[in-house]
Amino acid sequence: MNPVIPGFHPDPSVCRVGDDYYVVCSSFEYFPGVPVFHSRDLVHWTQIGNALDRPSQLRLTAGTPSSGGVYAPTLRHHDGRFWLIVTNVAEGGGNMLFTATDPGGPWSDPVRLPGVPGIDPDLAWDEDGACWCTVAGVSQVRIDPYTGETFGPPRALWSANPGAKAPEAPHLYRIGDYWYLLIAEGGTERCHGVSVARGRTPNGPFEPCPDNPVLTHRGTDHPVQNTGHADLVQGPDGSWWMLLLGVRAGGGTPGWHVLGRETFLAPVRWVDDWPVVDEVPLGLPAPAWPLAPGPVEAVRDDFDLGELRPQWISVRDRPPAHCTLKERAGWLTLSARGDGLDAPDVVFAGRRQQHPACVARTLIDPAEGRGGLAVRLDEEHHYEIEAGEGEVRVLSRVGPLRVAVASRPVPAGPVVLGVRVEESAPRGPRTGPDTVTFGVEEPDGSFTALGSLDGRYLSTEVAGGFTGRVIGLYAAAGTVHFDWFEYEPLTP
Repeated sequence: MNPVIPGFHPDPSVCRVGDDYYVVCSSFEYFPGVPVFHSRDLVHWTQIGNALDRPSQLRLTAGTPSSGGVYAPTLRHHDGRFWLIVTNVAEGGGNMLFTATDPGGPWSDPVRLPGVPGIDPDLAWDEDGACWCTVAGVSQVRIDPYTGETFGPPRALWSANPGAKAPEAPHLYRIGDYWYLLIAEGGTERCHGVSVARGRTPNGPFEPCPDNPVLTHRGTDHPVQNTGHADLVQGPDGSWWMLLLGVRAGGGTPGWHVLGRETFLAPVRWVDDWPVVDEVPLGLPAPAWPLAPGPVEAVRDDFDLGELRPQWISVRDRPPAHCTLKERAGWLTLSARGDGLDAPDVVFAGRRQQHPACVARTLIDPAEGRGGLAVRLDEEHHYEIEAGEGEVRVLSRVGPLRVAVASRPVPAGPVVLGVRVEESAPRGPRTGPDTVTFGVEEPDGSFTALGSLDGRYLSTEVAGGFTGRVIGLYAAAGTVHFDWFEYEPLTP
């Protein structure tokens, strides 16, 4: 079923150890960073941790812009350990390398790579044990992965079509008699594509595939667009697969994608020592796929583990003094810092929206403050329902405009807040992708809608950037407590 990792999970990098597959993705301004997934069949994926889960590994200050932070990791297994290389484009970051014996963690503190410029770093080892780091551009330098030392200046390798926009996301592999260099080009928007070249050494020279790009949906009406930033993996049975990012745009023209760039899977064949990528289906399992996934069920978190599950992410940091499960047993307690969701240091804990239609609910006790349930894209693009001071309010922030959409009084005490996201039926070129409706749950369990908002304004096509929607909980003033959170996909 495509996408195999839905929602804001871009820039996938994959490796296999025995019968186990592992994937990591970009996380940008969110903390903890670099989600790590495990699978046995390439279709069913379970998040087993976040590689960068402590401040000594990842520092994102309030000055880190949305869509800044952690870009494009590469995950590899070599010499009995896992290696993760990634770029933190925030101040004081740069390219960093981490290791672990268990991909679920803990991961080491970073080895910094000041001699490696650029973004999208890749790791590959040759037969002599030399480690080669290739970055967007596309250039390459030999490094000592244990110390971060570089040997000589970076040298240019190959950049696919001359003049093509944004040659990036390089991955280097030894397969059979050749070294293959896989890259993305065309930018991560509608012109995104995957090209490949091969050479006899990891340094080239590289000859381009005569059928480049080997994968792109540019100029087509395929429901999956922006396809690119790919990585290859071989199964235990000898089959080959490609994991890549793509988007599902909805509505009219130009089409708005709201979930962010997601992780898709495609089968790969080899013809004349070149990879041939077969179709990237949407929704239905292809016959050659290992397994078809089962039904998607609702996810409920009662905050009863003593720590947040790995799916929960916060904006830039998560200080224990402001986000804790210890103040009130079985409740998540958030204490405000800044001024709500407009502030870069908002106290927020959320989960990625992973389905085009869904419902999320939470029970909040706002007796000591003000906070609520939000759908966030960035500081300037978010919708929320906020409880406190005897009322609930539906709020909208789009660019420079902040509006109170609706309000109503509520009795003192905890209240259930809800949001319902529903895909829009196509009506014309200006139809938005979906509608986001906020409301409260009455004592009899019925839902009272207070405000419905056009979802296109929480899309990348409007806001820009590289992320997707995150649905979560926040504190705007004082201290608020949340007893549970529930997320339920809606089937068409």
